[in-house]
Amino acid sequence: MTGIAVLGSTNMDLVARVARAPGPGETVTGRELLTVPGGKGANQAVAAARAGGDVIMIGAVGDDAYGVRLRSNLEQAGIDTDLLHTAEGPSGTAHIVVDDTGANSIVVIPGANGTVTALGPGEMAAIAGAELLLLQLELPMSAVIEGARVAHAQGVRTLLTPSPVQPLPPELLDCVDLLIPNEHEAAALTGFTDPHAAARHLLGQVPAVVVTLGAKGCLYAARGGEPVLFPAPEVTAVDTTGAGDTFVGTLAVALGERRPVPEALAWASAAAALCVQRPGASTSMPYRGEIDAA
Repeated sequence: MTGIAVLGSTNMDLVARVARAPGPGETVTGRELLTVPGGKGANQAVAAARAGGDVIMIGAVGDDAYGVRLRSNLEQAGIDTDLLHTAEGPSGTAHIVVDDTGANSIVVIPGANGTVTALGPGEMAAIAGAELLLLQLELPMSAVIEGARVAHAQGVRTLLTPSPVQPLPPELLDCVDLLIPNEHEAAALTGFTDPHAAARHLLGQVPAVVVTLGAKGCLYAARGGEPVLFPAPEVTAVDTTGAGDTFVGTLAVALGERRPVPEALAWASAAAALCVQRPGASTSMPYRGEIDAA
């Protein structure tokens, strides 16, 4: 099994389902409110575990009822939570509006995630002992950089999802092996709305890039080669929440198994396509057998 360390956020997703998302100053009536375990870090951890990875989660939850449920959800997925600390105060939350097209908009409140500002010896050892490290930007940047540096020093392959999008320090990019932005994040990072132009720009900072394009698939680019567009399976989306994290977690397992990049991307795309056909984030993520059969 592929050993994967995830240094990232754990949130409770508060999901409001509506026919149409409200505009500025507008109120709409929703159909239902769901509480679903999420957070980009936890979502990627669950996706990787369900795809067959051996996963350890590094981060923090609050000492509230959400924290208990978030930890339990990870453990039920077979994820090691020994380094998921409990901090005083509330757990992180994500407030998500999902419309009838499956599109979403999200507000994240860090809560306990904001307490993860540095790594201890246990966290460093877990990262050093992994085959891959998954990073996102819902933790303080100081911890993200430290985790990337530890991984780089030990030859651990590092995948970074630059979300929520923000300027990326050179000391972080120097330690990233694969950057995985969506098309909007790629545009925000580079100023180029064309994914090919954005990918070419990003290759000046990291060795390889996957720009995810939603229903249009993904664009893979690596130094020394031509960018390649990989189409996504055609499906009807119910809820796109967690699809990107499903893609990343599943891709990490495939790369850890030394699958060729085209095969790894196709497998991850199949997992994401299954995810969007179900409501919720971690609850919608497919298992390895489902992905293989897709």
